Amino acid sequence: MPTLDWLNRTSAFSTAAQVPYRLLEQVSAHGKPDAGTDNLLIQGDNLEALKALLPFYRGQVKCIFIDPPYNTKSAFEHYDDNLEHAQWLSMMLPRLQLLRELLREDGSIWVTIDDNEGHYLKVLMDEVFGRGNFVASFQWQKTLTRRNDAKVVSEAHDHVLLYARNSTHMGLNRQVSGDKQRATYTNRDNDPRGDWLAIPFHAPNIRPNLTYPINTPGGRVLMPPAGRCWSTTREKYEELLADGRVYFGRDGNGMAQRKKFWHESAQTVVPWTWWPYEEAGDNREATREAKELLGESAGGIFSTPKPERLILRVLELATNPGDLVLDSFLGSGTTAAVAHKMGRRWIGIEMGEHAATHCLPRLQKVLDGEQGGISKAVGWGPAASGADTLFADGGAWNGGGFRFMRLGAPVFDAKGRIHPDVRFATLAAFVWQQETGTALEPLAAKTGTPYLGTHYTFDSFLRTEDGGLSPISHIKTPQFATYLLFNGILGDKRPASGNVLTLAVLDALLALHAQVHGATAQNGAAIPLLVFGEACRLGPARLKLANVTFKHIPYDVKAR
Repeated sequence: MPTLDWLNRTSAFSTAAQVPYRLLEQVSAHGKPDAGTDNLLIQGDNLEALKALLPFYRGQVKCIFIDPPYNTKSAFEHYDDNLEHAQWLSMMLPRLQLLRELLREDGSIWVTIDDNEGHYLKVLMDEVFGRGNFVASFQWQKTLTRRNDAKVVSEAHDHVLLYARNSTHMGLNRQVSGDKQRATYTNRDNDPRGDWLAIPFHAPNIRPNLTYPINTPGGRVLMPPAGRCWSTTREKYEELLADGRVYFGRDGNGMAQRKKFWHESAQTVVPWTWWPYEEAGDNREATREAKELLGESAGGIFSTPKPERLILRVLELATNPGDLVLDSFLGSGTTAAVAHKMGRRWIGIEMGEHAATHCLPRLQKVLDGEQGGISKAVGWGPAASGADTLFADGGAWNGGGFRFMRLGAPVFDAKGRIHPDVRFATLAAFVWQQETGTALEPLAAKTGTPYLGTHYTFDSFLRTEDGGLSPISHIKTPQFATYLLFNGILGDKRPASGNVLTLAVLDALLALHAQVHGATAQNGAAIPLLVFGEACRLGPARLKLANVTFKHIPYDVKAR
């Protein structure tokens, strides 16, 4: 497969691995506390923020939408958009690598870009995601005004590149029929069944059983046009005629047409790659939305925001309610706002102070039920919920919630030591990701125990007795159960115990292991135990007898 070459390409491929894992520190919580745990607004460099999310959300994101700097050599106030070409590629590559790791197997990534870097980005994403996972390049009409002051050509569209994490698993929702398609259905003969669309009654080729004379109500005898035949047999035609589903024009002597009623038609359609401004909004609409929500200053800060209708279209195609959406170039907060209104979980990352001065208040207004953008179209707001007031304290309205986060200290220092602020759940996520390559499920159900989970492999086929393959549901095969002795999880914070694997601690772990996996044996557990701790007081023979592998904190905890 062809690849791009640029200055510092080799080092760009190792950038993501060299970025330190950082803590995510909560600054404030907004809205309903219980409803906002999955929604995160993160302030900080998006490369470091993506790395910080990896232990907790690897393989969890259904849809990524990003609107990165276009590298147009016309610097924005909040983005250095005047990067030299090689720098731009080196900036994008590690971010795309981390974004790919965060996607679910059936997930997708959508990237807006213009012609300045669009074709280079396509080749770069071919390399990161695999050329076979390229799905489409949509053309979004971003403006409806021709610029006669353009040097040569007035640009009217941006590209939206779509890639799947795994094209064999990804599928898109069908698109709801728009007003234009609905308008093609009329009721020119006042049929009580409602509006219909005239479909030609003839088809290509000549087939004897589909070639016969048709008598019109006006007295003409019709035969199929030259080189064609009718689309149905005579018997089927007679049924359609008796049911009033054949139309011969207002005078009853026109060419036969079949009536396709709106109420019987599929009111969703396969999406296509042309997105006109009437359906997906344009730059002027986006600027107006930003100014209405954030004030006149937003027009200068965000010179090319994306309209809510554009994000609505992406999320309608790529997600369902409850799915997790990520935007690591959040800008004015549009993706998070639209995802919230549509009932999706979301993570938005934005650097600089305007994460707090612009994104935060915009998302707070979403919680309060603001009626801009797509709100009315998707039924967002107190009116849709029947509430008398915007706030739950005085009425029924509940706009959900989110947490505002900032990047904290590195989890590991230069010598590999764990930062003192790291708590059990954080280190558990790193340990689990290291050993399984997946994100750790929430620990709420396992609070107070060192048990993190059991790692399984999944087989999709089972050998039959005759040696053939019989497709079945996934077979789960346990590989190992992981336990973490950290932060005095066993309630004993003395240096000699609690975080140290002693004989007493081993007995406690084996009892817990038997309880979790339905076993009774204290020795020689069928499912291996992988135990992380600060020290081990047991010899190799005792560990082998108990089927335990011990790994030392921090030396055996690798941030990768």
